[in-house]
Amino acid sequence: MAPDQPRPRKTPRSWEALTPSLAQWILDYMSSMGFAHPTPVQKSCLEIFRGNKDVVVEAVTGSGKTLAFLVPVVERLLRGDEPAKRHHVQGIIVSPTRELASQIHSVLVSLIKFHGPSAELLSYSKSDEKRPETAEPVIVPQLLVGGTTKAAEDLSTFLRLSPNLLVATPGRLAELLSSPYVKTPSSRFEVLIMDEADRLLDLGFSQEITRILGYLPKQRRTGLFSASLSEAVERLITVGLLYPHKITVRVKSLRDGGIIQERKTPMSLQMSYIVTPTSKKLPALCQLLETLEPRPARSIVFFSTCFAVKYFTRVLQAILPPGFNVVSLHGKLEPQVREKNFERFVNATSPTVLLTTDIAARGLDIPQVDLVVQHDPPTDTKVFIHRCGRAGRAGRRGLAVVMLQPGREEGYVQLLEVRQTPIAPLEKPLIMVSDEEAEQASKKIRGLALADREIFQLAQRAFVSWARSYIEHQASSIFRIADIDWLDQAKGWGLLELPKMPELKSKNIDRSLGLGIDVEAVPFRDKDREKKRLEELEKWKTEKSSQAAAATNGEGAEHLKRKKNEAWSGKAEHEDVKLARREKKRRRREAEKTSLMTEKEKEEQKKLEAMIEQIRKQNAAKAQAGSDDEFEGFD
Repeated sequence: MAPDQPRPRKTPRSWEALTPSLAQWILDYMSSMGFAHPTPVQKSCLEIFRGNKDVVVEAVTGSGKTLAFLVPVVERLLRGDEPAKRHHVQGIIVSPTRELASQIHSVLVSLIKFHGPSAELLSYSKSDEKRPETAEPVIVPQLLVGGTTKAAEDLSTFLRLSPNLLVATPGRLAELLSSPYVKTPSSRFEVLIMDEADRLLDLGFSQEITRILGYLPKQRRTGLFSASLSEAVERLITVGLLYPHKITVRVKSLRDGGIIQERKTPMSLQMSYIVTPTSKKLPALCQLLETLEPRPARSIVFFSTCFAVKYFTRVLQAILPPGFNVVSLHGKLEPQVREKNFERFVNATSPTVLLTTDIAARGLDIPQVDLVVQHDPPTDTKVFIHRCGRAGRAGRRGLAVVMLQPGREEGYVQLLEVRQTPIAPLEKPLIMVSDEEAEQASKKIRGLALADREIFQLAQRAFVSWARSYIEHQASSIFRIADIDWLDQAKGWGLLELPKMPELKSKNIDRSLGLGIDVEAVPFRDKDREKKRLEELEKWKTEKSSQAAAATNGEGAEHLKRKKNEAWSGKAEHEDVKLARREKKRRRREAEKTSLMTEKEKEEQKKLEAMIEQIRKQNAAKAQAGSDDEFEGFD
């Protein structure tokens, strides 16, 4: 803050009123960012977590949880009288996704730029020079995420920078901590933060989290942060929390009749739903983008699977209102492409629609998201809140709309109300899609598939992936695959034909949809691919004709029978390769298991293996003796 600039007046709700007082450089950062006073979750967390207490924080999306843990972490690491020793880690922040970890690291860097000694060292992270020693405590962060760098490069950077605060995803963090060069001594390690903790405590990350906790001392401060944490609290003992302070920050709203109801989303976010058949979902989305005032600068549309995102990214531009761009973000993209697409969306200067999966549902603070549309309701109802929370952040008004099919799916509204997430019908703008508009949208998408076989094949694969996702929905009594109108679904997706699926076997459905399209004649736009396809098709027809002729003449019947029983993919020929791969994986798993053992455990394991080997030899000797006796009897 400039010397001649008046300092903000101290009020009961100001940053200056917090006890103990924040360092002046932190106050300067808050002032420069325009944060006049702490949010409720920041105030509660700073008062408790800055002491020697563990916290479990559950707060609505967009409430400022990132700064609520970054400020206490930074303060704790700067509290000592001397800097951390080289290669000694003092703090760790773990998040489930690359994007969220990168965002936390970015906020951390912007914060420590106001701390002079730490700011001077930031330039070394972008050079190949070794970081110099300092006489006072500093914050030296390192970002660890998979895909952008290799594990060996991360270790090299760690040895060069000697960071004391790591921001990481679970897998890459576990790899780094396994190195003998990385130290987390109980006398120096201070704090562990788990952002989106309920996701980190899920089974998908449990193995990595267990490994990470095994490297950390039990005497530490731990903070768990999320927008939906209730089901994870029972498992807190696994992450070493003893008697944690639970901080819950929710919004209270007044319902009809004067009843006060708690909400898990901010008041600035309007959550609504549209009841519409699938054939009208995309036209409804286009109508919403066109009629919403003010025109949404950034919109996010959630789909259930990666293949659905890939497919609709190829076709949606054809039916969107003029002026809107489309960007995709999903887990099957290369890390560099994901990062590039994310930056493209965040920095977009024209109206842009992000098509994504639940990879963008949690934690990401994307500025100026005005509209969130859920084309497919999430299979996990907890994710619904996180999806909606991408809009209406930091007091900015936002709209979140979920599209439900008529019938049983309308019961989703009551389910969300029970879970303290009430939604109301979308009345403004009023969305009305005619049958003719739905037919026109489907016709445009089919035209794209007819022009390029790649889009046709992608549509088939995406549709199957959606069906599998629908079957796995947790609210199976509401989302029932048996109630699906397959013809309407096919129309909504712009399919040329329904794919072969087990779910359609018992249905009397014309897979061609009555369109009379010869899908074998649909060409690839790429001429080389089309040429290769035609050659393979001709070869297949020739082989089929030869087999038919042989069968008619009674020749090669045994050969045909054998061919019929063989796998079409020819994978049987590679059985030896598969077995070798399995053995290699088995040896690798054994090596990983051994690397995590203590010396005593390794010694016990060797004794056990020796005992097993001895028993095997004894059994083999007995079997051989029995065989010799049988031969003697025959003599």
